[in-house]
Amino acid sequence: MSIGGFTAFCLLSALTLLAPTASAAEFLWEVVSVTNRAYLFGTIHAGKKDWYPLAGPIEEAFADSKVLVVEADISNIAAMSQAAPPTYDPPDALAKHVPPADYARFLKLLPRYGMHEAQLAQLKPFMAVSVLMFNEWARLGYVPRFGVDSYLIDKAKAEAKPIKEIEGLQTQVQLLDSITEAEHRLAFDGTLKALESGLTGEQITGMVNAWQSGDPKLMLEIAQRYNEVIPGAKELEEKFVWSRHGSMVAKIEGYLNESKDRHFIAVGSLHLAGPRGLVEALRKRGYIVRQR
Repeated sequence: MSIGGFTAFCLLSALTLLAPTASAAEFLWEVVSVTNRAYLFGTIHAGKKDWYPLAGPIEEAFADSKVLVVEADISNIAAMSQAAPPTYDPPDALAKHVPPADYARFLKLLPRYGMHEAQLAQLKPFMAVSVLMFNEWARLGYVPRFGVDSYLIDKAKAEAKPIKEIEGLQTQVQLLDSITEAEHRLAFDGTLKALESGLTGEQITGMVNAWQSGDPKLMLEIAQRYNEVIPGAKELEEKFVWSRHGSMVAKIEGYLNESKDRHFIAVGSLHLAGPRGLVEALRKRGYIVRQR
């Protein structure tokens, strides 16, 4: 899997277990300033081929926009080649950084995904268990190449629409690099618990229901339930989601006030949810924000 795939998944992506169905609203908002407007869309970073095209309001908003904005352009081969997931240099290895009992639990899960210890031995703990989560989702039939982000990027290229990054791969890799040793160990144990108990599947189902029904409140509730059960999850959510919004809002305001072009801004769905989400942040700054 590419670093783009790694990074996108690590930032608390929502996945689906069912094809999207018609709903009263989509996970899509229109943001209006005095001089311009933009569309804000919550994405899912892995999916199925038969999801596309997307629902009518989403396709219409994309067609109405001149520029696509994504968290990071995962189709940028040059940028991806310069980025790398957090790893240990031999002879250092994953097994030296987690408790032996946790490492044994980790090894026990590998056959479920047809993986071998050597494939993951140099990854840092958070990345190692993230790979298992990616494979759990893939085991259910949901893969990055059919993610909504990939679809939008391909569509923009086909229509010769410019693609902008609200962050970029290097920024996201730096965020992964900022995880402390203690956070790595806590995430390792917590993710194993979620996979072992079936909680991962429950979270996926709940987030999908929220995404399909255009319900940011439910999306946030599902994330909070996971945080209540898994130690350290709340702190990682703070780092991977909420701490990034100051710079994202500044970029969005630039698109609204310093450009004549209409932008279609696609970010992970959780970024739009709740009182600390981008939707409410923009409302507090005086913009008209309405769900489509």
